[in-house]
Amino acid sequence: MIQTYSSTIRRKEMEAVLTCMVDEKIGPGEMNAKLIQTVKEYTRCDGAVAVRSPAIALEYAVKALALEKDSGIILSALAPAWQIQTVEKLGYKPIVLDVQEDTGLVPVKYVEEGMQKGGRILILAESMGILPDINEYLALGIPVIEDISQSALSYYPEEGTEGAEQKPTDQNVQEGEAAASGSDNANTKAKRAGMYGTYAIWGMEDHDVITSGGGAVIFAAGRREWSVLKKIAEEAPSTDIMPDMNAALAFVEIKEFARNENTRRELFALYSRSTMSGRHKTYIRAPENGSTIYSFPLVLNSGFKDVKAYAQKKGIEVRQAYENSIIALRQETLASECICANSLLLRCALFPLYPRLGQKDAARIVKVLSSLP
Repeated sequence: MIQTYSSTIRRKEMEAVLTCMVDEKIGPGEMNAKLIQTVKEYTRCDGAVAVRSPAIALEYAVKALALEKDSGIILSALAPAWQIQTVEKLGYKPIVLDVQEDTGLVPVKYVEEGMQKGGRILILAESMGILPDINEYLALGIPVIEDISQSALSYYPEEGTEGAEQKPTDQNVQEGEAAASGSDNANTKAKRAGMYGTYAIWGMEDHDVITSGGGAVIFAAGRREWSVLKKIAEEAPSTDIMPDMNAALAFVEIKEFARNENTRRELFALYSRSTMSGRHKTYIRAPENGSTIYSFPLVLNSGFKDVKAYAQKKGIEVRQAYENSIIALRQETLASECICANSLLLRCALFPLYPRLGQKDAARIVKVLSSLP
């Protein structure tokens, strides 16, 4: 059976983790610091903290923004369920909004409505690696926390050149490293996902684009925001900080991102062509703007159970794309308000797409996609 998800752990990742174990350096330490430095090099952010979970990262971000208790925090219905659970745990009011069906993103006009209901912070979930028109959200004037767990290392278009091609290839990675070293070859106009928000949460759980086996990095693009976040991190208990074994895995995965992303893009192109003549559609995205290929979500024009059963007969596991989302957790209370999100929960299927897929398995998936009921 071809599984829907795979973290694509190769020998380099294994050796990095094993080295930490052999050296008995498994708690927060040198590798945590190396991971943070790598994140700064690739994103050009001012500072970052590697913690044990995305929930802890969100807690740090909200604390840094000094949000008053009982204030509203705006969330996407398709965001991961841990977001609403964390918001409620911290004593804030979650304001859950519906999404746009062709992208899975929350429209700006809905965010404006959320602000009228008391929303003071927007957590912008860049679901399935699709980047929004970030400037429209920034123009609203409230702090934006970008959740880049599925859009990590993607590029927004160069400012003033929206049509320019910005793909996260080896050249982009070299540019990121060049920027860190001050090279003139660095592309100084294009920005990585997370660099427009006040803070960014880079989740590194097992199903995220980059995995540490569990954890997250929270970073600040600007110096002023970093100075506040840095103070919070310095006062945090050591049990909040990502251990070196996890950091070692994430460190290698970031270094291997360009190689893996090129493979994902090739698979995505194959899958897309196989569904073009069918009645099921994937999301609208602008690959020329550098959106990360998270997986292959397909919005079905028929029942999910039928498609799942058909794929399973062919040896392919298909799962609901948003099975761990807020709408999945609170479907009874949110379905009537978040109609599009509820529809996508029921109709959006996720097909296997990851670098470890061989040509034989990829061909089998393409054949199934082209013949879905």
